[in-house]
Amino acid sequence: MRITDEVLDWQNCQVIEKNRELPHATLIPFSDFEEALEKQRNESRYYKSLNGTWKFYWARNPLERPKEFFQKAFDDSHWDDLEVPSNWQLKGYGKPFYTIDKYPPCISTKKREIPKITLEDNPVGSYRKKFVLPKDWVDRQIFLHFAGVKSAFYVWLNGKFVGYSQGSMTPAEFDITDFLQTGQNLLAIEVYRWSDGSYLEDQDMWRFSGIFRDVFIFATPKIHLRDFFAYCQFDEYYKDAKLFLKVKVRNYSTDIKLKHKLEVNLLDNEKKQIKTQTLLHREFNLGALNEFTIELSSLVKKPKKWTAETPYLYHLLLFLRDENNKIVEVIHSRFGFRQVEIKNSQLLVNGKAVLIRGVNRHEHNDTRGRAITEEQILEDIKLMKRYNINAVRTSHYPNNPRFYELCDELGLYVMDECNLESEGVRNFLPKSDPKWTKACVDRMIRMVERDKNHPCIIFWSLGNEAGFGNNFKKMLEAAKAIDLTRPFHYEGDHRLKIVDVFSTMYTVPKELERAGKYKPTRPDWFARRLGPKHYRDKPRILCEYAHAMGNSLGNFHKYMEIFERYDNIIGGFIWDFVDQGIKAPDKTIESWLYGGDFNDEPNDGNFCINGIFLPNRKPNPSAFEVKKGYQPIKIEAIDLKQGKVKITNNYAFITTEDFYLEWELLADGELLQTDRIDQLVIAPGKSKILTIPLEEPELAIFTEFLLQLSFKLKEEKAWAEKDFIIAWEQFEIPFRTKSNLEEHESKLPELRYEELEDVIRITGKQLVVQFSKKSGRIKSLIHNGREILVRPLTPNFWRAPIDNDLGIINFAPKFLKGILKRRFYRWKKANKKQVLKKIRVTPLDKSTIQIQTTSKIPFALTPVSINYTIFGDGKIQVDYTFTPRIELIRLGIQLALPADFNQIRWYGRGPHETQWDRKRGAPIGIYNLPLEKFIHNYVKPQENANRTDVRWFAITNNKDIELLVRAEGKTTINFSAWPYSQTDLE
Repeated sequence: MRITDEVLDWQNCQVIEKNRELPHATLIPFSDFEEALEKQRNESRYYKSLNGTWKFYWARNPLERPKEFFQKAFDDSHWDDLEVPSNWQLKGYGKPFYTIDKYPPCISTKKREIPKITLEDNPVGSYRKKFVLPKDWVDRQIFLHFAGVKSAFYVWLNGKFVGYSQGSMTPAEFDITDFLQTGQNLLAIEVYRWSDGSYLEDQDMWRFSGIFRDVFIFATPKIHLRDFFAYCQFDEYYKDAKLFLKVKVRNYSTDIKLKHKLEVNLLDNEKKQIKTQTLLHREFNLGALNEFTIELSSLVKKPKKWTAETPYLYHLLLFLRDENNKIVEVIHSRFGFRQVEIKNSQLLVNGKAVLIRGVNRHEHNDTRGRAITEEQILEDIKLMKRYNINAVRTSHYPNNPRFYELCDELGLYVMDECNLESEGVRNFLPKSDPKWTKACVDRMIRMVERDKNHPCIIFWSLGNEAGFGNNFKKMLEAAKAIDLTRPFHYEGDHRLKIVDVFSTMYTVPKELERAGKYKPTRPDWFARRLGPKHYRDKPRILCEYAHAMGNSLGNFHKYMEIFERYDNIIGGFIWDFVDQGIKAPDKTIESWLYGGDFNDEPNDGNFCINGIFLPNRKPNPSAFEVKKGYQPIKIEAIDLKQGKVKITNNYAFITTEDFYLEWELLADGELLQTDRIDQLVIAPGKSKILTIPLEEPELAIFTEFLLQLSFKLKEEKAWAEKDFIIAWEQFEIPFRTKSNLEEHESKLPELRYEELEDVIRITGKQLVVQFSKKSGRIKSLIHNGREILVRPLTPNFWRAPIDNDLGIINFAPKFLKGILKRRFYRWKKANKKQVLKKIRVTPLDKSTIQIQTTSKIPFALTPVSINYTIFGDGKIQVDYTFTPRIELIRLGIQLALPADFNQIRWYGRGPHETQWDRKRGAPIGIYNLPLEKFIHNYVKPQENANRTDVRWFAITNNKDIELLVRAEGKTTINFSAWPYSQTDLE
């Protein structure tokens, strides 16, 4: 069969596959017990990877593709070599394309034309790979497995047509037994970048294509354990569990198979046999070319339970024996005893309420795109665990199978989401259109069948931002026919007709709290309110919240307060985990590209940069706020002077016995006392009052005492080292203090001043300060003969915009953006428009001189008053008064210093960047950083490097000069420092 006969398959939503095998759980046969138990699936003798180097040809459209490339005689010697798995756009073929919801120009979004893809603008990748079948695979059934190919593809083997598939995020398997030959075999794959399936894959992500997950072949006996589903149900006390198994056995031969036997062994994590109430085995006969389903069950006494906190896994082994009791094949899987329920508007795991401290995650690597490695998956999961994230939503498609296995092993809850999003056309597709039913249902079935055995999965999700209609009801029905053990999620079901949870996205805390109080609440920004009768039995969850774009996540703690206050609000998933940037080719500095950087039109710019982690997995400052907000141990003050604190264990399943509590008493940032408490066991959900044995210091020069409490790991975990901090808190202790401020009057060197034509000059022993009589600003600051200022000391009413300043403005038409931005950008010109109204010199005594200035900003309505008091010892006190009548971006002072002032020390929150509404994740302390590490390089340049609650900071040139700035009294200040100008950030 030639592709010219099938060219319309990828434009026909009724054709979703040809000759594709039925979906099943992830499995590979082994030959015996030992091999199955000790080896990974890819180490089985019946597994052969086809990953690696393939011959590849890229055509701009189907008209230019090599039509006969699948023939064995075809000469591919002039073709390129391409790594598989990969996304071909990141290998130099075509260009990446990023939008939130826009389809590429070649895909029509006109309702009457859908599905229609322009023939001239649909790139095609042709792949060829030669392989030899292992010799011991004779007389076995052979299958070809594609774990992920985007978007649609055809398969030939040895010049013969094998099949077709679309729906790119779940496997496609083909029986190739009859196509194989002795010796070398030729596999040919033709991949189309766009297909009718692309209408259902309109996710907010880079639109990559190609063979991006594993390709392999595997061999089974003629009678084969094709599929299985293992699940459990606990008794009413969640103590004993009944283990259920549904196993599908397939006979691929034309012979009747008599007296075959299925045996099931359950082993603990130490690989010791577990006793069950009844033996799990069944003898059966199976007709030729037939399939038979076997159902088994048995009671297991007091099994160890799986949760994200206690990810205990058993070994499940399925044996198939022939009539002579000889092992035909063995299937191995890990199994966790875990039960999920919705009761009393709460999410229960093994009978206990669980709070989702989650994050959305796209599969993304900055150099490999969606062709991620196991190492990358493991790094991501460990990062989540280290930052107190306990759940992940696979936004918005099923992930690499290895992801779920590692979530099972390390412990993460997963919302598994169907590969279905049509945001750009969701008003009419797929809804209830019967033409799209087959494609929608197919995507749901393939996900559920593949992933059904993973205990980490606690929700099935029908998709994302695809409207609602009968097709979703049919997806749900098809999924429930497979699995009834998990609740179902879909945010698009705004009237809660079929789902088990009330899901919304980006709901503000005030509106979310209405649901906590069972008041009428909106399921969507523009939807009418739902009364409590519609959702009283459905817990509220945020499938997306806390949009972490750039310098963001302000007031994150307000969400956490609501999550913890209301039992029927079960948490949410932050948008999102990692910035989806593509590494720039510039090797001199690490930077990343985003939408529009590839001349991709249309595009949505940097809206793919939403992560709490950079593309290289280094944390953005927001990540520390997440770790603090999500920490599972709460510490509250009771009587701080007596050292009394309340410790609450917010874990659902584990005590605090794995942690020790370290406490430190700090005086003005310096350590005074410290100790640790090892034996502190608090049950899940319980609290304990603890007295820290503080010793009040003698009255001294200290001005502030802080108590820092940190819960640390006693031993290393699979995801963190020993002494790793899980939770911490910091309190000010009200011990008696005494000021150490020096007296100025008689001890200070004298000052003198003179008024010149353009400046007022103040001269002291080591200091010369000059004020401009035109602007009222300090234009020169000389210490010991060296000029400190590069430019005059300037009032600052502006900062570089951050991504979330603009918010919805990003999507406004160009003519409207200017109007909407005006309220921000008028402050940018405030300094230029500022007019000095008054400057006055007042000697307060021989060693103290005051300069008073008053200025006017035309649109600000009220004056700006800055008074400078200069002391003989070199100190300058600045009193700044301004009462704006309109929204203010920033109020501060800016100074430019010579480049050698590049070391920064401060006493305040740190060490990472903080903002006034995002600072809880940073303890107060004394920190010291070089300037290049003080800043934070967001993927898109924007405001950064701010530090909050600062008592003092010092900038030095590492030689002889230190510029010290101190907040007066109990007040604190913010400051930032950059090795570039503020203008450079814009």
